[in-house]
Amino acid sequence: MQFLHGTKIDFLGKRKTFIYLSLVLNVVGLLAPFILGLRFGIDFEGGTEIALQFSEKINTAEIRNVIDKQFEGAEIKSYGKENQFLVRVALNLSKDATGKVIDALKVKYPNETITILKEDTIGPKVGKELRTKALLAVVLAVIAIMLYIAFRFEFTYGVGAAIAIVHDVLVTLALVTIFSKLAILNLEINQSMIAAFLTVVGFSVNDTVIIFDRVRENLDRHKGMNMIKLMNMSINETLSRTINTVLTVVMVLLIITLFGGEVLQGFSFTMLVGIVTGTYSSIYIASAFVIWYMQNVKKIDIEGDNQRQIKAEQLKAAKA
Repeated sequence: MQFLHGTKIDFLGKRKTFIYLSLVLNVVGLLAPFILGLRFGIDFEGGTEIALQFSEKINTAEIRNVIDKQFEGAEIKSYGKENQFLVRVALNLSKDATGKVIDALKVKYPNETITILKEDTIGPKVGKELRTKALLAVVLAVIAIMLYIAFRFEFTYGVGAAIAIVHDVLVTLALVTIFSKLAILNLEINQSMIAAFLTVVGFSVNDTVIIFDRVRENLDRHKGMNMIKLMNMSINETLSRTINTVLTVVMVLLIITLFGGEVLQGFSFTMLVGIVTGTYSSIYIASAFVIWYMQNVKKIDIEGDNQRQIKAEQLKAAKA
């Protein structure tokens, strides 16, 4: 089934407006973590994480009151089933955290059987190393994809794709920071969220590759057509596929974000924002950059009839 078949939307006609909007969003993405601060999980900050299971259903608020008396600022989340909970204790409070948590809960619930499902402890040095490696992983992923696009198409397209990916990461980071600071969602930077960012990097370039591939095909089919018209035509031709793919994934991620619980919320929200911005950036960032490069660096008349330019390049290639 195809949506919006045969559309002739002028996507790139307002490209400058969207580029300015994206610049503002990118600045917010750069400044928000420094101004508002990021919430790191124990993966990157250090501390103790304990997953517990009770023999009966327990009220989350009551457990939170018990743990807060023992550990100020501790986090308590539901963990799978109604009788399972995840307790996180900061690094400076995590000495013998498991024993203290169990003892406090035993006093409150003497008849309950409490089972430790897992226990993880991460020191500050390991947390710092993980933060560095996580950042490096994202940077290397962007570089690898840029080289792949440059090899498959040409260098200009690769740079455009890389700029679009950086845009998506920054916008997603800005929204994660803002939603976390305003307590709209309980989001923290941990390994699952880094996995989400890396998935966003890969998914973001997917639509860009589809559009660029159609542009390459249309360059052969419609020789002499100005580049803006050709790029718009390529985007419109792939629009139905984009809508089908994005809507399918967005619906699943939205449901997970709303009903999947706090354990999955960080991953699903990051993916949700990244996929939406990835679709946007494929059109208004990656494609717009290629247009800008051809117009300002290669000095090609992209808005007029470029038949002379094509014939000159063909003649030059034939002589070579």
